[in-house]
Amino acid sequence: MILSDPSAERALLSILCKFGDESYLEISDIISEDTFTIDSNKYIYKCIKNIYDSNTNSSIDIPSIYSTSKELGIDHILNQKEEAQHLKAIIDFPANQDNLNKFASKIKKLEIARKLHHELENSQDKLINISGSESITHILSIAEDSVLNFSALLNDSDNNPTQVSHGLDEYIENLINNPIDQVGISTGFPAYDSAIGGGLRKSTINVIAARPKTGKTLLADNMGFYIANKLKIPVLNLDTEMTKEDHINRLIAMISEIEINKIETGKFTETTVAKNKVEAAIKELKETPLFYKPIAGKPFEEQVSIMKRWLVKEVGLNSDGTAKPCVIFYDYLKLMDSQGIGNDMKEYQVLGFMMTNLHNFACKYKIPMVAFVQLNRDGITKETTDTASGSDRIIWLCSNFTIFKRKTDDEIAEDGSANGNRKLIPVISRHGPGIEDNDYINCHMKGWFAKIVEGKTRIEVVNGGGNDESEFNVEQETDEKIDFI
Repeated sequence: MILSDPSAERALLSILCKFGDESYLEISDIISEDTFTIDSNKYIYKCIKNIYDSNTNSSIDIPSIYSTSKELGIDHILNQKEEAQHLKAIIDFPANQDNLNKFASKIKKLEIARKLHHELENSQDKLINISGSESITHILSIAEDSVLNFSALLNDSDNNPTQVSHGLDEYIENLINNPIDQVGISTGFPAYDSAIGGGLRKSTINVIAARPKTGKTLLADNMGFYIANKLKIPVLNLDTEMTKEDHINRLIAMISEIEINKIETGKFTETTVAKNKVEAAIKELKETPLFYKPIAGKPFEEQVSIMKRWLVKEVGLNSDGTAKPCVIFYDYLKLMDSQGIGNDMKEYQVLGFMMTNLHNFACKYKIPMVAFVQLNRDGITKETTDTASGSDRIIWLCSNFTIFKRKTDDEIAEDGSANGNRKLIPVISRHGPGIEDNDYINCHMKGWFAKIVEGKTRIEVVNGGGNDESEFNVEQETDEKIDFI
């Protein structure tokens, strides 16, 4: 394996010696000892770096390098005859300062190629140990992870702190020239968006907790379809429970407002009106960038690989390695099997590990994620953060935490049936105002055609701002009729 250019290394060292600290500072954030392939060049660069880091006004010559090598404990190497001749050749090398960035860029790219080659060799070793019982996704992820993780490390290589005001004028000018209605991506639920700080922001995990059979998957379908269909932003739905056909039936019912049971049984063809509505819904769904992947039973590492692959293939990455606008819905956060639980690791710790990795993933690619969790039994009567299973670690890392619940009979009677049968309660929010105590956002779940509509808040209803029956199109349905969740 070649992947080196000794002449470029020598020329770069010569420029650094001849033209002072300005040349060094210009390339110091990308060049390190590992960038050089010749051992002698590594030692010389180590001395140059030490000299300029200690005193930027220093000048470099052979005596200063020998003195520094003694301080670093490598003088016995540079004092050898061949090394002394090599150092003199570098000092005397006729290098041009204008070529500084060209040489630095060249040997840095060669370093990247060497490191990537090493990563791919490691992947080969892992592939050799494949037994054949692994999934195809797991096998592919071995190679993909090497490249994607390596790319992320390159994009995160700048460890130098900057002054907070650095780039401030450009940032403010961009805000002035590009005003927006809200910071994050809208979910189609305006009151919820406002409560959590302006929609789904980049690098955030937005957690929604609910008891079983409340409608959290239906909520994910409604929010996801709005984002993909109305905003044309790609959405990935990672589902741990339902089938693709279940989601298709719901989405077609949601768009066409034809009952789910008629979609599932094919009875929508009995009338021309229903058939035309379903056909129009199918056409609309085909044009919507909404993606689905069942992840039930898949190891968490494989789930992360699925998300990475989707970002690269379907969404696209920016030049800095972050993803273009998109949203991932994770429905829902739970253990897939018992592999992660041992004598020293409890279930809540495994959930905490999963939440930590989802948070790191969202930050790494600067995307928003919506993660659903189960409310524990305390969530039947309480509406606080400790009602989430594995709550502490989930709450620590989420941007906001919202409870989605059925309204009680008393609440429906007090608010009026026109104000819905579900409620959203944003309990905490890092970026938004949340909601006042004893308040909630009214929602109406029309389960027979898979739609959830947001209404007014409880306080707005109390103050006389409730919804008209025409706004919610409320029908008096039984629990059996609405439980398509």
